[in-house]
Order: sequence, then structure tokens, then C-alpha cells
Amino acid sequence: MSTLFAKSPVPRYAQLADLLRQRIARGVWAKGQKLPSLEELVQEFDVARVTVRQAVELLARDGLLSPQAGRGTFVTAVPEQDRRLKLETSLRALADVYRNDKPKLTLIEEASAKPPLQASDGIAAPRYRFMRRVHSTGNAAYCLISLYLDDRVFRMAPSRFRKETAIPVLLELPKVKIASARQAVTISTADVEAAEHLGIPLYSPVALVRRVFTSTDGTVLYLAEVTYRGDYIRFEMDLRT
Repeated sequence: MSTLFAKSPVPRYAQLADLLRQRIARGVWAKGQKLPSLEELVQEFDVARVTVRQAVELLARDGLLSPQAGRGTFVTAVPEQDRRLKLETSLRALADVYRNDKPKLTLIEEASAKPPLQASDGIAAPRYRFMRRVHSTGNAAYCLISLYLDDRVFRMAPSRFRKETAIPVLLELPKVKIASARQAVTISTADVEAAEHLGIPLYSPVALVRRVFTSTDGTVLYLAEVTYRGDYIRFEMDLRT
């Protein structure tokens, strides 16, 4: 048996589906083109026939492939490349991304809760408003976010914070002064909750982003822990010379 997929906890059919998706995205198989036969794919990837069938079924549900009895499997669409969200490295640019993206926001939970602050984050505010929600564009959910806002800031524009992405709203509030803004990005895999809310297989690649904004006196105004689909994020940085 091939060791291509052996060391990953991701199901082999999901890994194979991702490989096939990448080939379609790169143009190895163009729209309308017939894929290699089932036996050829089994031989190339050294996997069971059922694994290939499950991978094809997964891509068929995504609208990329069309298995046709007696004819084979054909490429019916190419993965969208323009749907990717760019993770900016400046606060203003990040706000512009969210301002222009205008996702659909689905609230999962809202309550008063203490944020999981680290010693280096800053000073805790007296109270925080917690919101957990899913951001979607079109029919695709692309991130799951846990958001903690200083309750004093939240009460300046509660309706907007509930209906809009938080960062542009923060920057538009005249009484809010952000002295520092940091974000850390970690590559990981989707847990059960993230997989369910984002509609991706368990252990699929994801980007975990943690953002912390503080005021001039060091109070943490905003803390966000975000899980992004791995196929939705593009992270770019300018390399200084």
C-alpha cells in the first residue's frame, strides 16, 4: 500500500479529493475533459477503489466533477480562485478587506464572557461581549470566529457590531483609539466543530488567526480567534530588502 496518505489523520478519500481538486485548479484537467479511468486512478495513487469513488463523489457534490455511467467522469467546473480572502498585514488594509467583503454573518452564540487573555496581550477590561459566528460568502462558509469586545466599546454601536464585521466598525468609532494591533497565524487542521460549521472534512487544513487590539492604556479592546478554511485564505507579505 502506498505511503502517500499513511501519516495523516485526514481520511484518504478527502486527501485524494484535495489532490484531484488541485489538479483541476492548475489546469491539468480542463473543464469538459474526461478524468483517467477508475482503474488508472487506483493504480496511480495505490488506493482502494472505494477511496477513489468517495473522492469523486465529494468533488461531484462541490460541482467540480460529473460521473456519467458508461462514459466516465468529466470536469464540470474549476475551483473558484477569486473567492480567496487576503490576510493583510496592516490594520487599515485588513479593515478594507472586511469592508469590501461584506460576508453573511450567522450568529451561533452571544453572551458576557471572559476572553482567554495571555500575559502579553494587555490589561483586561471590566466586562466583555462575546459573539461566536460564521462568516459566509455566497453559499460557502469560510470562517468561524470567536470575538470578544470590551463591553464599553460594544455599547457604542451594538446594532452595527451584531450586523457587520467588527474591525471596520471599530475604526469608525471616534471615541475608540487603537494603540496596537497584532495578529498571529498558525496552520492547523479542522476539529469537529470547525468542520461542521465550515462544511469541510474533519482534519482539513485551516488557518488559525488570533488578533488582539489594545487601547493607549493597554486595555484589550478586541480579541478574535478565527478559524479560516485553508482553501479560502491567501497570506501575502512584503519582503523588505
